[in-house]
Amino acid sequence: MDNIYQRRSFIKKSLAGMGGVILAPNFISCNKNSDTAPAVSIPNNLNTSNFDHGVASFDPSQDQVIIWTRYTSNAASVALVWELATDIDFSNIIRSEEVVTDASRDYTVAIEILSLEPNQKLYYRFANIDDKTVSVIGETLTLPIGNVDQIKLGVASCANYAAGLFNVYKQMANSNIDIVVHLGDYIYEYADGQYGTNSLTASLGRNHKPENEILSVADYRTRYKQYRSDEDLQLLHQKKPFICVWDDHEIANDAYKSGAQNHQSDEGDFDTRKQYALQVYSEYLPFKNSDNSIIYRSFKIGNLADLIMLDTRVVGRDKQLNYSDYFDATGTIDNAAFQTDWLNPERTILGATQRNWLLNEISGSTAEFQILGQQVLMGKMFVPLEILVTFNVMVAELTQTGSLSDATLTTYQQLVADLVLIKLRSLSNDPTLSEAELARLSAVPYNLDAWDGYPIEREVVLEACQGKKVAVLSGDTHNAWQNSITSNSGSSTVSEFATSSVASPGFESAFGGDVSLSSGFEQALTLLIDGLNYMDASKRGFMEITITPGNIASQWVFIDTVFSKTFNTSLSQTLTLS
Repeated sequence: MDNIYQRRSFIKKSLAGMGGVILAPNFISCNKNSDTAPAVSIPNNLNTSNFDHGVASFDPSQDQVIIWTRYTSNAASVALVWELATDIDFSNIIRSEEVVTDASRDYTVAIEILSLEPNQKLYYRFANIDDKTVSVIGETLTLPIGNVDQIKLGVASCANYAAGLFNVYKQMANSNIDIVVHLGDYIYEYADGQYGTNSLTASLGRNHKPENEILSVADYRTRYKQYRSDEDLQLLHQKKPFICVWDDHEIANDAYKSGAQNHQSDEGDFDTRKQYALQVYSEYLPFKNSDNSIIYRSFKIGNLADLIMLDTRVVGRDKQLNYSDYFDATGTIDNAAFQTDWLNPERTILGATQRNWLLNEISGSTAEFQILGQQVLMGKMFVPLEILVTFNVMVAELTQTGSLSDATLTTYQQLVADLVLIKLRSLSNDPTLSEAELARLSAVPYNLDAWDGYPIEREVVLEACQGKKVAVLSGDTHNAWQNSITSNSGSSTVSEFATSSVASPGFESAFGGDVSLSSGFEQALTLLIDGLNYMDASKRGFMEITITPGNIASQWVFIDTVFSKTFNTSLSQTLTLS
């Protein structure tokens, strides 16, 4: 028993010491059972109170996994026993230990369990013996080694609690996916009643807590606790292990390494806010790294695939360009200045250190497939300038008036029809096309916050993929996409599969929810954007990525509403990389 209390004291001091330090791993490593293992196992017939935020597991590998919980308490410290077993009845417990947590990490506990056997289904739970309480039973796994017949990833992003119900998470929890790959925007930082809220969301009672935009450690913790109180998200965490990366809303909208669009000078120092945000992220979404500010890392799925997770958001990203900075008072764009800045070879979305790491990971991979899990679209999403300008006018009108006028709709529909006709004539080599008509097809990148804003570095990555079978998984846009991305030299092509959102609104919001307009928009963009093979501009959902020898298949799973607990699902076409 003395060893137990020594263990408690050691962990308590360790947690207190790391509470405010971002450069420390936010988990406790456990290699194997020892004489510090608890003298008492978890008894039967305990109640489930105080484990209000469920259980979760993260970063499964061939021989380790991280398990997590949070205990609701105001005590100075809390001692929890955890058990890991190969069966749901816990008749074969392979690991067990006691740990202590406290307010320095918001009473969360993350245990990195090492030296496990590969390709196992595992079960885990936590208990407070003193309070006679026990958590629900979590399910997790270790990855296989050698030849792998199949693995199925569920890919999700953009879950705005205030924008709708987490029906997508419920559907994922009840699916046959093996692992959830979450590509960011797990929380949103906005104040109550801001982005994504409308008359439909008001009746759901999903008001953001705290009511203010989150800035402090306490604010971020309160927001994570609210999200983790959602029963559908809890169920998904209970049933499936997660591999996560952050995007911008875990910190602030359109973040980059030294600032963000949604961080103002009166909100304090951005680096301090970022440190707070990443500290709390690691408390609630722990990941395997020795530095909580570095989230890029990789996972080996036998000989089948290497999953390479990137940070395209904060570790190295230069500030995004903005078209508005290149227009003069007359509305004329200084295209030469824009081109000079846009094509600057020093501009980076990854940072030099991460870029070199990525290039080494790709070149050194011997797996059949290399899968890049990252936040923003990599595809070359170039659209005619007229569409970009008109679309911005529509968004502004919707923001100001709540609807689109007949005149605006007529202008938009005629524009799209004209451009589609010109594109079809161009594809058929119509000799009567004038230079003025062809000029209307001249395209610009529509989203400078994505890889389109960093085209030179994208070419470096694409060239590094030459001779490899590479799939890119993307989130951020709230819409579903599939792109074929070819390097400028033509020597390399990768396939991009991008997921829709869990709850945040997509392009349909720019059309006032008119699905017929969204459908026409999808057809037009698929024709006008070279390399775009598929998109859905109006539905919420997730991707199922099925990897087998010789093939990666993506199918998008959509739900028909985020405003009711009763919903229906539909499936997209299946697109493949072989």
